[in-house]
Amino acid sequence: MGMLDSSNSVLVIIDIQEKLVNAALNGEKTVTNAAKISRAAEILNIPTIITEQYPKGLGQTIECVKNNNANIIEKTSFSAFQEEEFKQIINSINKKQIILCGIEGHICVLQTALDLKQQGYEVFVLKDCTSSRKDFELNTGLNVMHQYGINITCVEIALFQWLKTSKHPHFKEIQKLII
Repeated sequence: MGMLDSSNSVLVIIDIQEKLVNAALNGEKTVTNAAKISRAAEILNIPTIITEQYPKGLGQTIECVKNNNANIIEKTSFSAFQEEEFKQIINSINKKQIILCGIEGHICVLQTALDLKQQGYEVFVLKDCTSSRKDFELNTGLNVMHQYGINITCVEIALFQWLKTSKHPHFKEIQKLII
């Protein structure tokens, strides 16, 4: 596993939508942490893809999670990579490190992570902004991802790996997100 590099990263936020957040364990914490990583990606100009699973039924992405760098894609497949629009965007961005978070960890995040890994991407899942309805399923999903060589990490690790140094021009702005 390499360290995250902001110039080679894409953030993918999966299905952090109204009805899914309400049903998820620690839904508020998931949203808070996803908003932090999303804002940091915006500050650092990291491309972001946000997916919405059947938004007519499950609602829109929670507003604070969206950023100005984001492409929002509606999907019906559990793996975002099975959606043609997602595949085209991720391939056109041409960066190799994919940082994933979202709901549900053992379904859509897991299947997306496995597909991206199979395509040769280096995949990082942010454990503190990934959730499911039940602990057992989330932990099983994270364990399966780890077994397949997907990096399990957290928001603060990602932020400080993106920054590399306290001399980074956006250090103070990013630091404010976590204090």
